[in-house]
Amino acid sequence: MKNLYIAEKPSVAREFAKALGVKGADSAGGKDGYIETGDSVITWCVGHLVTMSYPDAYDPALKKWSMATIPFVPTEYKYDIIDAASRQFNVVKKLLNRDDVGCIYVCTDSGREGEYIYRLVDQMAGVSKEKAKKRVWIDSQTEEEILRGIKEAKDLSEYDNLSNSAYLRAQEDYLMGINFSRALTLKYSPTVRKYLGADKCVIAVGRVMTCVLGMIVKREREIREFVPTPFYRVVANLDGFDAEWKAVEGSAYYQSPLLYKENGFLKEESARELIAKLSQPEPVEFVVNKVEKKIEKKAPPMLYNLAELQNDCSRLFKISPSDTLAIVQELYEEKLVTYPRTDARVLSTAVAKEIYKNIAGMKKYAPLAEFADNIINQGGYKNVAKSKYVNDKLITDHYAIIPTGQGHGALGSVSETARKVYDIIARRFLSIFYPAAQYEKVSLTLGRDVENFFANFKRLKSPGYLVIAGIPSADKKEDEKLTPEMLERLGNLRKGQKLPVNNMEVKEGETTPPKRYSSGTLILAMENAGQLIEDEELRSQIKGSGIGTSATRDSIITKLVTNKYIALNKKTQIITPTFLGEIIYDVVYYSINNLLKAEMTASWEKGLTGVADGSISKEEYTSKMNNYVINNTELVKKLDNQYKITYIFDQTKPYYEKGAGKKS
Repeated sequence: MKNLYIAEKPSVAREFAKALGVKGADSAGGKDGYIETGDSVITWCVGHLVTMSYPDAYDPALKKWSMATIPFVPTEYKYDIIDAASRQFNVVKKLLNRDDVGCIYVCTDSGREGEYIYRLVDQMAGVSKEKAKKRVWIDSQTEEEILRGIKEAKDLSEYDNLSNSAYLRAQEDYLMGINFSRALTLKYSPTVRKYLGADKCVIAVGRVMTCVLGMIVKREREIREFVPTPFYRVVANLDGFDAEWKAVEGSAYYQSPLLYKENGFLKEESARELIAKLSQPEPVEFVVNKVEKKIEKKAPPMLYNLAELQNDCSRLFKISPSDTLAIVQELYEEKLVTYPRTDARVLSTAVAKEIYKNIAGMKKYAPLAEFADNIINQGGYKNVAKSKYVNDKLITDHYAIIPTGQGHGALGSVSETARKVYDIIARRFLSIFYPAAQYEKVSLTLGRDVENFFANFKRLKSPGYLVIAGIPSADKKEDEKLTPEMLERLGNLRKGQKLPVNNMEVKEGETTPPKRYSSGTLILAMENAGQLIEDEELRSQIKGSGIGTSATRDSIITKLVTNKYIALNKKTQIITPTFLGEIIYDVVYYSINNLLKAEMTASWEKGLTGVADGSISKEEYTSKMNNYVINNTELVKKLDNQYKITYIFDQTKPYYEKGAGKKS
């Protein structure tokens, strides 16, 4: 009997073939759709081979959009072979059902979507339940990891909960997309078309997409409605440094209504009155009330997960999250890094035991070879298992993205941007084996009467991990203006000592609006959806759940751009809502409002996680999902908001036209 290995892509299948000892695996069997040698058969999908059927597959009447045919909630879902992939599906189907195939090794990507890809193929191919099926779960495509994954493969049935979660995610998006998009389009499209002067307008909504649109529109409106508030700080200039006044406890202005926060006034005259009070009698001197000297440590940051990497690539290289994912996926397939679609920022205990292999391999990467060699020689990796960078409880499917220490020859064939992405992953990884950066810090509290001024000074003493990660420009500027001699003089000041004041001045400031989302900061906001929720109890309930998943967030942004609901500036990666996007937001706001709420979307994602870990049953989730879709579809059908929507559009037209969204 033979073993059949089914991968998600041809390139991955070839790596499995190489690991299994197939000679000429790069070219073997490509035309046939599989590779066969000895007791091994290796085949592949081409991404998804199977998709959910259109509604008219259930009933021809559903092809036409009508209020009479919704809500549409099937009891049994139908699926179709994707036309463009039908040839490969037939190859895979034949192999899965061959009499001489005794065991099927499922080698699709190790995650919810990879599970879904295989399960649909198995379902449509009618594979016998009697056949042995094992799940290969790997974190990189190195030969060593592939062979480990095959050796330790578990029965596919152990991943049934993950499979249920995958099916439910697809059904949920299907039901909400079809029912809500049809209901809102049928109800409000005539009004929107008339307002826009457009021939047609489909109001496309979705479980995740609409929530993200809501985040972007709300942020844009906060910016548009923002009114700057001036404030006035009092700053004293002493010999070689400045100190800032704050209304701390004991001050005559403590909790005064004249204040804008504790370090400034709402009116300039209040600040000038304070200066006048403190300027008499002369000479003006401040008494040193407190001197605090300490060494401050700054530990290396946590390792990269996909969201953090996408944010940094947006900020540093001005590339979109989808481009970042494509690049890191390429690095993964070239065996350079571990599995990219991960939410974890730590290593597992098992990986930590063997991590010296990854580090040793980095000696072949010239830019960081010296650092890798130093870590190995000094034994800086030996206690990593006891550090915050290793935590099995913070890992669901995969640990953080790190370099494998292999495949460096492939760096010559990838793009320059891909090499830059690899470099920041490698630097972040090696950083955790270096000591923390150390800063000398001096804090001064200076007083006159009941008022206090404060000054803080910091200078880099020991760079630690910064020699790998790089010294931030802010630290460099701080070091340039603060000499060791100056820091020593300030640290030697004594309590009760008097210092002459050269002058005091008023410095005007102004509050600033929140920043627009960039593609990277939006990804992070989606990952950390709980921070968007004001209610503390709700926030704690969905802790650890975000909007979408690491594998889907970039595609949500892409879909919003494609639908012309948002605009993404390719040079800056800044995101703004379009005029159409704001109108869609208002339509949803006055109909299915909770689609815009982060807590609702994140709670659905938390529920899917519960199905995957077995804490929520498939039946329980299905019931909740179906009721939500049915109730909200019926709600839209009953709404009589035509006048309200028209009124809102008319009232906000000048408001829209003044906004950045229209220009985008």
